[in-house]
Amino acid sequence: MCGRFAITLPTDAMAQLFAAAPANDLPTVPNYNVCPTNQVHSVVGGAGAQRRLVAMRWGFLPHWYMGPSDGPLLINARAETIAEKPAFRAACRERRCLIPVSGFYEWTKDGDGVRWPWYIHGKQTLALAGVWQRWDKGDTPLETCAIVTTGANAAMSRIHHRMPVVIAQKDWGLWLGEEGHGAARLMRAPDEDLLTFHAVDRAVNSSRAEGAQLIEPVTRDGPR
Repeated sequence: MCGRFAITLPTDAMAQLFAAAPANDLPTVPNYNVCPTNQVHSVVGGAGAQRRLVAMRWGFLPHWYMGPSDGPLLINARAETIAEKPAFRAACRERRCLIPVSGFYEWTKDGDGVRWPWYIHGKQTLALAGVWQRWDKGDTPLETCAIVTTGANAAMSRIHHRMPVVIAQKDWGLWLGEEGHGAARLMRAPDEDLLTFHAVDRAVNSSRAEGAQLIEPVTRDGPR
């Protein structure tokens, strides 16, 4: 799964990387502790459309939710079932997005149930596969999104059995619907050499924690 991440790339660099026109209400960066229900950066496009870098609520709201808390908080969508789940099936066909991250967090537990955090990242900004939905039951319409996850590769399985789907740059257009059909084949675990991970301080266990020190390596034994 993916329940917390960091984004450190400046907004103008993000817009340039994805060749996307930036909106005026984008979240502040850097943010080393992006949490569910926060506003996140999201890249949207489509056949014949200009790519846009927009803000979305991380927490997908199906059209039948009468309020943001009307059901489970849908921050992830499983690749294996996304095409059949009523909440996601239309979005996975028509409303796919890319969610830029510098890295994401995952936790292991020891025999005493203590949660130990790890920071997983690549050599450059990652584009996570996402789906989005415009929810208009409230006073103000909301663009909302979820991150697509899949079974972990061998390296990541040391920490968790699932991981986000990472879309390679050459496939961004296909995922965004700019290059016809075939996006389903992209919903797989990335190559094992794409990501690395290191232990970080337990301060990140708090959703209120902030600052660059959250992603700094700390000395600890391997995954517990």
